[in-house]
Amino acid sequence: MIDWIDWSLLVLYTAAVWCATYVLIAHRSYFAERFKVGVVSAFMLAMLFFLVAYDIKMLIAVWMRSSEVFGYRTEAVQDLQRGLWLLSQLGTTTGLAILAVLTYTRRYDLWFVLRKYDKKGEE
Repeated sequence: MIDWIDWSLLVLYTAAVWCATYVLIAHRSYFAERFKVGVVSAFMLAMLFFLVAYDIKMLIAVWMRSSEVFGYRTEAVQDLQRGLWLLSQLGTTTGLAILAVLTYTRRYDLWFVLRKYDKKGEE
């Protein structure tokens, strides 16, 4: 029997996916501009990395919870879900660790300067 906690988690996970996806889409123009200019803030890049990993992780959480709620969670599906969950957790933790180091060192002013090529393709 499906209880209210399973449904609540499914709703909350889905809301988290929508929110994270919205933030990514809303900041798309910022990153497009920064990459076009050739200079990207390390802090914002770390936030982008974390948010993408988190969004993927929450999509996997929705998949895991819905497979449990709707009863199609086989052993093979569960193994695949757990492996993908591990990878997404690794990405999320890496993003958080980078953000923590940048915050601890107060290095909000680090920038990556990307190579710029002229129209002939030379540096």
